[in-house]
Amino acid sequence: MTTEATLPSTSASPTARQVWTRARGIALAVVLLLAAAVAIAVIRSDTKHGELDPRSVGPQGSRAVAELLADRGVSTRVVTTLDEARAAAAPDTTLLVAVPDLLTRSQQTRLHSSTADSGGRTVLVAPGSWSVEKLAPGVTADPATSFDSTLDPECELPAARRAGSADTGGIRYTTTHLDAGECYPSERLATLLRIPAASGNGDTIVLGAPDILFNDRLDKQGNASLALQLLGSRPHLVWYLPSLSDASADPDEEKGFLDLLPSGWLWGTLQLFVAAALAALWRARRLGPLVPEKLPVAIRASETVEGRARLYRKANARDRAAAALRSSTRIRLAPLVGVPVTQAHTPETLLPALSAHLHGDGHHLHPLLFGPPPGDDAALIALADQLDALEREVRRP
Repeated sequence: MTTEATLPSTSASPTARQVWTRARGIALAVVLLLAAAVAIAVIRSDTKHGELDPRSVGPQGSRAVAELLADRGVSTRVVTTLDEARAAAAPDTTLLVAVPDLLTRSQQTRLHSSTADSGGRTVLVAPGSWSVEKLAPGVTADPATSFDSTLDPECELPAARRAGSADTGGIRYTTTHLDAGECYPSERLATLLRIPAASGNGDTIVLGAPDILFNDRLDKQGNASLALQLLGSRPHLVWYLPSLSDASADPDEEKGFLDLLPSGWLWGTLQLFVAAALAALWRARRLGPLVPEKLPVAIRASETVEGRARLYRKANARDRAAAALRSSTRIRLAPLVGVPVTQAHTPETLLPALSAHLHGDGHHLHPLLFGPPPGDDAALIALADQLDALEREVRRP
């Protein structure tokens, strides 16, 4: 019973330990990124729960301002559908739209048609460019937000002058309405607008940031005073929390992923791509001529031959091994018989020259130098021996 010898592993077949050593740094980085993403998601889910909800007592909720309004005789009612919000529009009602950017185009148009001539007040909390131009025609959101959170009124609006400084810094707006009240400017652009209705006593308040309504910010600066004056001008307050599951939303007008991203994120992503491209150019090696370098260690030719032979044997590539042996032999024999190296692989040129050099004993040369690949390992070894014998015979004086 014969057993096949086990060949030592080569650089082409790394061990499991080598693979783990190379990949453990990347695996550790991926695990850390996933853990950080899960932690951030958990933290944000806790802090964002009930944001701008007058029933929430969390830091980002608005229960405190609803309680203060109730003490002043203002009732607060929460609605989550467009139909309820449109039905609530009335001269004695303030309609607060918590997240206007969640509304589709058709919802924005329908809501504006109900509030434009209602005679009541509409408060839009931090509307972006997606919604403000529909809900407050003539108003445009600036792409750059305010860097300062606390701003001074700098306007003649009574509510703003009585409140004083407040945390209104956020989205900045420009308007074409000549009679609009522009308050709390940041770099000459307002973060709070009051736009009177074309007829009646109604108006629209555009608020650039929701901070003055948060429970944890209500006691800062003049936030409480400004919030109570903006929301308490009518006896009834309808707090509209738009829902993505509202049946009034037209599926054909749903926003895409890019529409949901703030403009700052898009610019930031573009800047990251530019920075990555510049870093790649900086780190890339300059293309130029090859420079020969001395090897740090001397590698014996026999080791290279043995290594290549093991690869051929592992791949069972007898055809390639035989072709390499025949090609090398032809290249060495051609100069010995006066044939140019460029024609060493042409049977019509090489074989007659070899036959003449061997005095006509060349009947076996064609199958030896240009024959088919061997069928097994024994035939390959025999071919190698025959090629060596042929080369010794040609070199014999």
